[in-house]
Amino acid sequence: MSLKIGVIGTGAIGQDHTRRINQVLSGGKVVALSDVSRPNVEACAAQYAPDARIFDDPIAMINDPEIDAVLVCSWGQTHEEYVLAAIAAGKPCFCEKPLATTAAGAERIVKAEVASGRRLVQVGFMRRYDPGYLALKNAVRDVTGAPLMVHAAHRNQRVGANYTTPMAIHDTLIHEIDVLRWLLDDDYVSAQVFFPRKSPRAHEKLRDPQIVVLETAKGVVIDVEVFVNCHYGYDIQCEIVGEDGIAKLPEPMSVQTRSNATLSNPILTDWKDRFIDSYDYELADFLKAAAQGTAAGPTSWDGYVAAVTADACVAAQEAEGVPVRISLPQRPALYS
Repeated sequence: MSLKIGVIGTGAIGQDHTRRINQVLSGGKVVALSDVSRPNVEACAAQYAPDARIFDDPIAMINDPEIDAVLVCSWGQTHEEYVLAAIAAGKPCFCEKPLATTAAGAERIVKAEVASGRRLVQVGFMRRYDPGYLALKNAVRDVTGAPLMVHAAHRNQRVGANYTTPMAIHDTLIHEIDVLRWLLDDDYVSAQVFFPRKSPRAHEKLRDPQIVVLETAKGVVIDVEVFVNCHYGYDIQCEIVGEDGIAKLPEPMSVQTRSNATLSNPILTDWKDRFIDSYDYELADFLKAAAQGTAAGPTSWDGYVAAVTADACVAAQEAEGVPVRISLPQRPALYS
C-alpha cells in the first residue's frame, strides 16, 4: 500500500522531493501540495503531481484524514508550527533543516514528540546518507583509531546579496555541525569563530570567509573553513586525524581528462548535484519508516542539538575568537 504524502513548500527542494517520491522512489505518492505562492504550487503539481490536491492552509492538509505523512519543505520560520501539528496529528513528518529557527523552538518539538511516546520526526540532514561520509565513518571505526582532530571545509561558489554573516552558521555550517557529531559519536562543548582577511567578493553585510573551531566532550578539536564566495565551485572537504591514521572524505566521482597539456577533474557547482543520491536514500528511509507509523534517520534531538550549537557559533561570531560554551540537557530516552 502506497503512503499518501502531503508536501508543504514547493520551492526548489519541495519540488525536487515531490519529483523524487512520485518518479524515483516506491512506497509513497504525493497527493497534496501547499505553498504560500499559488504559481509555485501549481507549477509543481503540473510537472510532478498532476492528481494532487492543492491546500491553501497547510494545517488543514496535515489534519486531512487522507494524508498519511507530511514533508515540511517551507521557509524555516514555519517549520516549528507544521512539525508540531504533524506530531499532534500522530503523522510521520520529514522536516528539512532547520528543525526550528531557534533552540527553544526545537526543544518544544522534542518535548511534544517525547510526550507522544514515539518517533515521528526525521530531520533532513542528508549527509548521513552520503556514500562518502558513510565510508568515512567506517574508516574512523576500523582504520584511524580514536579521532584527535578534524579539518573540514564548506565552500560555495557564490551566495546572494541577502546572505548575511549569521547565515554562514544557520544555513551552511549547520550540515557540518550535524554530520561531524554523527561521525565522531560525540557532543560539542565549545565554539570559537575567527575571521581571516575578507574576500573582495563578499558584500558589505557578509564577513567571508570564516573559521569555526569546535571542541568536543572527548577532546577532539575541529576546524571548519566556511567560504561561501570561493568562486571556483561547490567543494566539501573533511579529514579525520586519528591515533593510528588519517581518513579523508572521497571526492565525488568524475571523469579525469588529459587535454591540451592539462590533467583535470571537473568540480561541481551545485549542492543538489553533489548530494543527489543522499536525498534519494534519506527519503527512501523516511518512506519505509513512515509505513510503520514512525520515523528513521536524524531525530528531533539531533535537530535540537544542531540548533543549540548553531546559536553558540553565532554568539562566537560576535565574540570573535573568544570561546563560547555549549551545554545540553540530558538526552531523552526516546532518542537513545
